[in-house]
Amino acid sequence: MSIEQSTCSNELVESSDRLRAIMSELRAKDSVSVAELAVAHAVSEMTIRRDLDELAQQGVVRRIRGGAISLLLRGEEPPFGIREREATDIKRRIAAEVATLLADGEAVLLDGGTTTLEVARAIRDRRLTVLPLSLQSADELATAPRIRLVLPGGEVRPGELNFSGPLTETSIRSLRFDTAIIGCCGLSAEHGLTAHDLSDVAVKRAAIDSTRRVIVATDSGKFTRTAFGAVCPLDRLDIVITDTAIPPNEHDALTAAGVTVRTV
Repeated sequence: MSIEQSTCSNELVESSDRLRAIMSELRAKDSVSVAELAVAHAVSEMTIRRDLDELAQQGVVRRIRGGAISLLLRGEEPPFGIREREATDIKRRIAAEVATLLADGEAVLLDGGTTTLEVARAIRDRRLTVLPLSLQSADELATAPRIRLVLPGGEVRPGELNFSGPLTETSIRSLRFDTAIIGCCGLSAEHGLTAHDLSDVAVKRAAIDSTRRVIVATDSGKFTRTAFGAVCPLDRLDIVITDTAIPPNEHDALTAAGVTVRTV
């Protein structure tokens, strides 16, 4: 990697970290100041304005003079474009581990989300039948030479570009899969697997009911969150692949429920 490429990569990482920090502050107090953020992150006010403009384009904030007001709703997940930039290295490691668990020839249901999009990228060269539940993953696999691509139909959620609704559920329930690779918004011993969008909850349930094996691919940050809709308890899962920062009590709860936990 050239010095220029390395510098650009470092800037992207710093920007992603800063955006996550700004979003955390917005959740805590609903509004932020350009001047205060510039001091807190040791960057120029111009840099902070660019960050806030990017968040405004994603629908996260409304810009006001000297700062921004949060538009984040407690019952909704952050926009896909923001989540895609979070924990990217961890998501790639999780995706690579998922790929090792798939045998050539399997019929695989691939859930929507940023981690499962990395899974799509990791399995492009495999010989599999794949039904992806997002347009992003479908686009990623459309030119994969040995992937048999099957699309579910249904409505497409704006922003997320996930398939959802009765048509999607019906098409899933009419098929049988060897493995379903599921993403989540939250996962805990107390509440099980959860998701923000209720139509997504219904689709995930259909996916779990239609497969022999359920693999959950999620970064450890999801173990501190519980989303609005309950998908299933822990004992409906077979394997959870996450990173090494998984809380020990959650790791123990998963294994006690008979779930295999793999950390990367």
